[in-house]
Amino acid sequence: MERTGHAALHADTRDRVAAPAPTPGLYVRRLHLTAFRNYAHAELHGDGRPVVLTGPNGAGKTNLLEAVSFLAPGRGLRRAGLSEVERHPGAQGRGQGADAQADAPVPAQQPWAVAARVITPDGPRDLGTGRDPTADGRERRAVKIDGDFAGSQQALGEIVAVTWLTPQMDRLFQDSPGGRRRFVDRLVYGIDPAHAGRVNAYEHALRERARLLRGDRAPDPAWLGVLEQRMAERGVAIAAARRQLIDRLASASASGGGPFPKADLGLAGDLETWFDELSALDAEEKMTAALQQARGRDADTGGAAYGPHRADLVARHVARDLPAELCSTGEQKALLISIVLAHARLLTAERGFAPLVLLDEVAAHLDAERRAALFDELVALGAQPWLTGTDPELFAGLQGRAQFFEVQAARIKPVTPAT
Repeated sequence: MERTGHAALHADTRDRVAAPAPTPGLYVRRLHLTAFRNYAHAELHGDGRPVVLTGPNGAGKTNLLEAVSFLAPGRGLRRAGLSEVERHPGAQGRGQGADAQADAPVPAQQPWAVAARVITPDGPRDLGTGRDPTADGRERRAVKIDGDFAGSQQALGEIVAVTWLTPQMDRLFQDSPGGRRRFVDRLVYGIDPAHAGRVNAYEHALRERARLLRGDRAPDPAWLGVLEQRMAERGVAIAAARRQLIDRLASASASGGGPFPKADLGLAGDLETWFDELSALDAEEKMTAALQQARGRDADTGGAAYGPHRADLVARHVARDLPAELCSTGEQKALLISIVLAHARLLTAERGFAPLVLLDEVAAHLDAERRAALFDELVALGAQPWLTGTDPELFAGLQGRAQFFEVQAARIKPVTPAT
């Protein structure tokens, strides 16, 4: 990533925006892609207003949102492996944006890179990330901040907060608890970037304990005890952070107005309910003892009977007093939008600036009243939302308040909507 990231971070910074624009506390001023999905090279310049990307399916609109999502810790909005993101020979289009530089073709298997000039309340920051070409075939992501390599992705979370909603999330309330846990954890990351490190450490200890229990030899009880203590410490911290977030998110949802339904949220799980009666220290001791007692069963099942990996998000449609999974498809979509907006309000109150909000193909599923309410809330929040759709008419309510770009075959062209 050294060469591509360095080049991207030092791309041309000339102001190309003709009209004045509001300046939220956090926004992407310049986004530069190299060998990313169907883009060989592309560059897009923002001025702080909402960014609307329109064009046919397969043109590369969602890829731009995914690139922005990589400015935060994690695997991006598609949860893709790093090698999956890389542009391969024959990918559609050259991805040359309106501000892109010249025509050098991208060599096969060049590591992908995303770089951005991000305006923050503390001033401009240059962020870069991509697949680390020095990782000897392993999937490792490199991160640069202001030209220097960072020790971990967590450093991005200290600068940028991102939340998103994609069509793949439409079945969140029907799909597995694992998907809902990942959704909750991503919401926690925006407020507590260190949460990602705790989750990774817990999952590593969980896998190591399962490996020892499944082994041919009797595991060392002392080493098992160390792993179980680590799981208890991280697990209780994870459960506490999730519960605090969900409690505050439920309050933020209840305080919201407009046509989107209010969501009553909670967490289901043994560890999560222990906080009703136990302190964090007592919960750690109880979880450690429970893991020790469950070793035989866990050896047979290959998992762990207790821990935050068994928690689940519980959501209800308040007005209908109905579990989210029993609501109609449209009601579930509206609930998700309500939760994302509540999370954006919570992040704004907690961190002092609105997050980047990525909304992929959301407007097409809303009636005119809800589209207008969504646009108005995003603008009032002071966020820089990134919205995609195939029909520019759906975004007429943002005329004069947003930047519009047309994406065709991985080419990005600024447009002025007709009045």
